[in-house]
Amino acid sequence: MDKKTIGMIATVIAVMVVALFVSAMPSDGVISKSDGMTVVNTQLIVKNVKGFQGPTPVKIFISDNKVAKIEPLPNKETPKYFNRAKELLAKYEGVPVNKAVKMDVDAVSGATFSSRGLIKNVQEGLKYYKKHK
Repeated sequence: MDKKTIGMIATVIAVMVVALFVSAMPSDGVISKSDGMTVVNTQLIVKNVKGFQGPTPVKIFISDNKVAKIEPLPNKETPKYFNRAKELLAKYEGVPVNKAVKMDVDAVSGATFSSRGLIKNVQEGLKYYKKHK
């Protein structure tokens, strides 16, 4: 075989391997891919954790096994307090998953219930990722 044929075969094999890994991802709606990152949506897995007014789900974006960013999802928390609480999510950015899942993040004074709800959602989402990645 010439180099061109070998190169084409290697490319086809590489594409097949990538397709295999993507298809092996759980299709439960919790873990997905976006812009090359793994995204964990806690809406379906963290049902018993509540802020002050109800659930406080998040989307956790993971790249290279580190938390890239965390976005809060729609909720019924009071915006004035929730906006203060969601600032704590930035503390996880850039932190390796194994460390982030164990982080001891303080709740925001005046938004304690919302903060605790967010922290628990992040912890549970990261645990789920570790178990299902």
